[in-house]
Amino acid sequence: MRVYIIGNDGIRLCREAPATINDGEAAVASKEELHAAPLSGKRLLALWNALPGVEKRRRVGDRGALIDQLWSVIEALPDPEPPSEAKRPSKQDEVIAMLRRPEGATVDEVARATGWQRHTVRGVFSGTLKKKLGLTLASATEQRGRVYRVDQPASL
Repeated sequence: MRVYIIGNDGIRLCREAPATINDGEAAVASKEELHAAPLSGKRLLALWNALPGVEKRRRVGDRGALIDQLWSVIEALPDPEPPSEAKRPSKQDEVIAMLRRPEGATVDEVARATGWQRHTVRGVFSGTLKKKLGLTLASATEQRGRVYRVDQPASL
């Protein structure tokens, strides 16, 4: 069941009727309920003009016809994407993954991947990774520059 919550900030889609609604909001699940909702002409016009891909209006005109058109456009709106259960890895996790690769990573590669400045990358290497997390970083000069890799965790 699709229930639309019409508030001051627009229209929200809910899967089921909410237990309570805030002042100034209306919950509608059908065109008839939208007709019966206590919405002013000014508010209906604002809702219409906020919808994507509709021709903007300056006047309400026939209230019933506007509500019918509003309902047909609302029903055609796609369902919002459900929130993703997967958590996006943090930049720190991305840096550690880069350093654990067999080819390792240079300071410049980490800076490009994270958007950090070079001195920030070096600070993360020495402060966060080495001191706080206890990781052992090994570095070697290669053709592409100084390459860093994670060895084993430091012994505690």
